[in-house]
Amino acid sequence: MADELPRPEPKPIDEKLSLELKHLAEDAVLRGRPNGEERCDNCLYYLNPDAKISYCWHPKLRVLVGDQWWCQWWEEIPKD
Repeated sequence: MADELPRPEPKPIDEKLSLELKHLAEDAVLRGRPNGEERCDNCLYYLNPDAKISYCWHPKLRVLVGDQWWCQWWEEIPKD
C-alpha cells in the first residue's frame, strides 16, 4: 500500500503570495480573452510565443498567462 500524502494546507508564504497577486490583479486589467488582435502570444513580454501558457515578464505582472489573454500593458513586438 502506498504511503498516503498529508492533506495540503496553505503555508504563510502561500497566503502572502496570494495577497500580492490579489493586489496585482486589482491594479491590472488582465483578461482571459484577446483585445482585438492584441493578445499575450504576440506581446513583447510573452516569454515563449509558441506555448499555450507562458511567463509574462512585464515588471508589473510577472505571472503565467495564457496565449489568448490580454492585459493593459500589451506591447507590440518590434519588427527588428
